[in-house]
Amino acid sequence: MLDERKRAVLRAIVADYVRSREPVGSKVLVERHQLGVSPATIRNDMAILEEEGYIAAPHTSAGRIPTDKGYRLFVDQLVELRPLSPSERRAIQTFLAEPVDLDDAVERTVRLLAQLTKQLAVVQYPSLSRSTVRHVEVVCLSARRVLVVVIAESGRVDQRIADVDTELDQETLAEVRDRINRLLVGCDVSEVAQRLTGFADVHPEVEQATLTAIAAAVAEAATERREDRVVYSGTANLAREWDDFGNSLDRVFEALEEQMVLLRLMGEVSATRDVRVLIGNENVDSGLTNASVVVSGYGTDDLVLAKLGVVGPTRMDYPAAMTAVQAVARYLGRIVTDAG
Repeated sequence: MLDERKRAVLRAIVADYVRSREPVGSKVLVERHQLGVSPATIRNDMAILEEEGYIAAPHTSAGRIPTDKGYRLFVDQLVELRPLSPSERRAIQTFLAEPVDLDDAVERTVRLLAQLTKQLAVVQYPSLSRSTVRHVEVVCLSARRVLVVVIAESGRVDQRIADVDTELDQETLAEVRDRINRLLVGCDVSEVAQRLTGFADVHPEVEQATLTAIAAAVAEAATERREDRVVYSGTANLAREWDDFGNSLDRVFEALEEQMVLLRLMGEVSATRDVRVLIGNENVDSGLTNASVVVSGYGTDDLVLAKLGVVGPTRMDYPAAMTAVQAVARYLGRIVTDAG
């Protein structure tokens, strides 16, 4: 268990190393930080921190850098989150204002998060399967073809085209749409197919094959698994940090090119709106052992729809990254739950 002074020394080493990229020595700590003790005492504290695995010497110099264990203690116990600046808050509000649709909201969010953090940003599409149906629209495209649109409470919009055996006039089509909405609005998306069982059998005024085709299109649209998809932005930010990754930057990019790797990164963190951090070897993919991941869920107070976060070197400005991820997740959650 570290005493308060050694914790202060570790906090100072993390802050200086993140800022300068240079190993931090006792003389620098005394000059930059009001630690209230002599350089000799600081050297003794640093020796203990090194012995316990919180800092290490990258080469034969007086300077030390944080280890994964040191960053872990910093994030868990020593980090002090800074509030967003007025300009950052305005940037979020302006950048995310009035998106055209969910795709637009996700694309705006991932670009904004990369700009705010100077890291690679990752946003997972909200899970349709964990949402409820807000509305179903049925639109006539031609004499024997209709478009079915399923809108979820999460803001997700999915659609299917159904080829029908009989021509539907607008009045009949409206009646079919109203009956579908009475049946489905408010139900879990995962229950849509079950709710539609037998739908075609109870409307004798419309040919059964036509109703079956429409019901099947609705069920397919509702079960579209687009949540197994992530988007990312800011690869140039990682490229600028190439020296922090040693010889592993190629492996980092290869890992990030794989959708499943990014999905596993999101999946490693429990579904919560709290900010979580994975550091170095805590990442399951071997290509990311020199990287850190900061993740938060977004959605409502009661329901996390998906996750977003940033990937960067372990020498990351954790307070800034955690603050930005938390704030952007909160705004995106409002967008996807208030949309429509």
